[in-house]
Amino acid sequence: MNNWRRAFPAIVFTLAILAVWEAGVDYFHIPDILLPAPSKVIEGMATGWSLYLRHTWPTLTEIIIGYSIALILGTLCGLVIAFSRVLGNAIYPVLVAAQIMPKVAFAPLLVVWFGFGLIPKLILIALLAFFPIVVNTVVALNMTTQESIYLFRSMGANPIQTFFKLRLPAALPVFFAGLKIAATFSVVGVVVAEFYSSDRGLGYLLLLQISNGNTTRAFGSIIYLTILGLIAFALVAFFERLLVPAHMLKRFDEASGRQGT
Repeated sequence: MNNWRRAFPAIVFTLAILAVWEAGVDYFHIPDILLPAPSKVIEGMATGWSLYLRHTWPTLTEIIIGYSIALILGTLCGLVIAFSRVLGNAIYPVLVAAQIMPKVAFAPLLVVWFGFGLIPKLILIALLAFFPIVVNTVVALNMTTQESIYLFRSMGANPIQTFFKLRLPAALPVFFAGLKIAATFSVVGVVVAEFYSSDRGLGYLLLLQISNGNTTRAFGSIIYLTILGLIAFALVAFFERLLVPAHMLKRFDEASGRQGT
């Protein structure tokens, strides 16, 4: 019930935007090639569902593989930086500086280096998802105060017990926040990658539809990509609720709310 109460304002706001969009297109007689009405976009999605579905599977596969690579490498890199002061001082500033780099600009270079196919797409997806994971992993593992660690050790806990009983539970909310950001970045990465090096997928289909002047169907591709992003975000949120203690999530949500006010 609480989840529905939270979602209700967003649903009402979304429906209001769609209603204004529909009315505005009709009132100003905007041609479909510039801005189709939502009703026509939905009609195009319904009639062309088999085409969208055929291109959804390769895009979904690329997101899953690329995101998984970023998750493994980003988490391992974050652990190394958090637990090794020497490596952390050497690697972390470079990673933070690399965040500024426009990684999507590497898409055409990846095609030159690795050719057309799956590899350049996976690299770009992993690149975009890697940085928020590694940065949030480092920040999350460093959130535990030194006093808490000393207290644990004074009670006879060894480093492994301290990690799993103290540092890891405290780190999980921030770690999963990074995973959520990375999930949305993965969708951005797959679209850009499919623009440059693919003959299938929703990104390729979107580019093809725009080049053919079929704006209505292009909006359908964008909505399908948005749905994939929402599914990826929801899956991460599901595992967050499953793995993170409820009191930790509540405290993290309350802290986020205070920061936003």
